[in-house]
Amino acid sequence: MVFDVEGVLIPRNRFLFEVGRSLGALPLLKILFFGFLYETGLLPLKKALKHLFMVARGAKLHLLLTTLEKLPLMPDTKQVFTALKSQGCKTALISSGLPTVLVEKIAVSLGADYAVGAEIGVENGALTGEIWGDVTERNGKMLALKKILRAEGLNLGDCAAVADDRNNACIFQREMRRIGYNPDFVMRVKADTVVTGRLTKILPALDGKRKPRILPTGNDFFRETIHASGFLVPVIAALVGVPLVALMISAVVAVYAASEFLRARGINMPLISDVTRCAASQSELSEFALAPIYFALGILLTLLLLPFPANSAAIAIFALGDSAASLVGGAFSGKPLPLNKAKTLEGSLAGLLFAFLAGSVFVAPWVALVGAAVAMLVESLPLPLNDNISIPLCTGLVLTLLA
Repeated sequence: MVFDVEGVLIPRNRFLFEVGRSLGALPLLKILFFGFLYETGLLPLKKALKHLFMVARGAKLHLLLTTLEKLPLMPDTKQVFTALKSQGCKTALISSGLPTVLVEKIAVSLGADYAVGAEIGVENGALTGEIWGDVTERNGKMLALKKILRAEGLNLGDCAAVADDRNNACIFQREMRRIGYNPDFVMRVKADTVVTGRLTKILPALDGKRKPRILPTGNDFFRETIHASGFLVPVIAALVGVPLVALMISAVVAVYAASEFLRARGINMPLISDVTRCAASQSELSEFALAPIYFALGILLTLLLLPFPANSAAIAIFALGDSAASLVGGAFSGKPLPLNKAKTLEGSLAGLLFAFLAGSVFVAPWVALVGAAVAMLVESLPLPLNDNISIPLCTGLVLTLLA
């Protein structure tokens, strides 16, 4: 079993953020900038890593070690590794963004057999800014994995991989069992199985079993109730005006973002942090929960950029349709959709029905049906843009054309 580290075992992007915060405002801004360029595909991995570690040049290695110690493991991580060990599995951690010395510390805490990371220059206990190694190269993770397999006398068919982002695409080979954990759009297509939420869900996926039927929890209902409440936004906009509603949404986003930054430092903002804890999944609670921001931006952009009634219908379709699809899809162990294995046919059909009903409040039924179909199509596709933004905007554009 080979695991990616950031985003699977520890919160995604949290390590470099915390290091940057410790170094000061300007280094943090530089780290966020180069991280953004990499995430958007404008900067290749090796160049991004060189820039990031040059920003940290002169920092003490001890700072990296203490920062890692403060980071939480993703929920159930130790339970998963204990279960794998009891089944006789060898485990390997392979990371491109973390130095080997840090990956080894995580491996020791989990009882993993192998730990591979980047090599970094250190002189007199301080970082020189240099970084190198197999994992920093193109397809470097596959080079590292092949070395491990040779040492064990195994081949790719004896291996399973758990990863979340496109940097791991090279180790998602056909011969292997490929598990995408909260994956991006590239890994959703390449994975045999997509797992969201708790890490323990990867265990049945190792045998290629169908995802078990899991009834929605109180947490799920609370989250989707908030999501469905987006239906009220166009209603309120009709009563008080779009500018005021847009201002209110912007203010809520700003307060929520501040709350999340404070929560990352162990400080709770009254009410906002309580709502986040009730609505977020266990994995989201370990990192900066971006889903509410994407949700608000999707509604805000649709409201401002598209005309009435197309914008109102699109928001209503998105709010109720997506919520219904999530609740029903999680409650049935149906066959995953071919291009987006995190979605099921049952969930999409439920979403289509509720999206149609919601859209019919603002536009003619046949127009609402077309909009609902577009929304479910967009939801089923593994697009690079977050679906909280892509669904309402694409739906609204189609409804505008129909109008």
